[in-house]
Amino acid sequence: MVFAHDTEESLQAAVALVNAAEPPVTVTTVADLDAFFTRHGYTGRHDGTEAELRDVLALQPRLRELLLADRDVAAGLVNDMLADAGAVPRLVRHPPEDWHVHAVPADAPLATRVLVETAMAMIDVVREDEHSRLAVCADDDCAGIVLDLSRNRSRRYCSTTCGNRNAQAAHRARQADRAGQPATV
Repeated sequence: MVFAHDTEESLQAAVALVNAAEPPVTVTTVADLDAFFTRHGYTGRHDGTEAELRDVLALQPRLRELLLADRDVAAGLVNDMLADAGAVPRLVRHPPEDWHVHAVPADAPLATRVLVETAMAMIDVVREDEHSRLAVCADDDCAGIVLDLSRNRSRRYCSTTCGNRNAQAAHRARQADRAGQPATV
């Protein structure tokens, strides 16, 4: 584990939310937001409304900027986000998690909690100087974000789809090279 469990979960959720804006767009309905909320283990207030969906989706550009910012810029963004939200870190415990940090009340709007939890996770990224764990997908046709939590820092693609597409293209290129013919893409 590179970071604490709650840090990794928050980073994974933020990356998933940012990447949900990339084709194929995956969070477009309240039901999609419900699934995101459950999949990423959020707790607390969840209104399940179109307004909440709009507010959460509106975070995508800010989260993308934060996740891809260099260390010094990220530190400033984190400070601003936490100050704007009136964040007050505190230890909480709720099943199934043991003690971990929340910085806004459970009744804060979901968009606020997503933003603050991402900012709190980025504190660890900045402090540990681990920005190399966040990058843009190596697929030329994808702008998704890669969160590389592997031990050897080998992850290059944001999804299995992008990885498979590139592996298949490389395979076709090798086959064509062996046959002396141009590769088909």
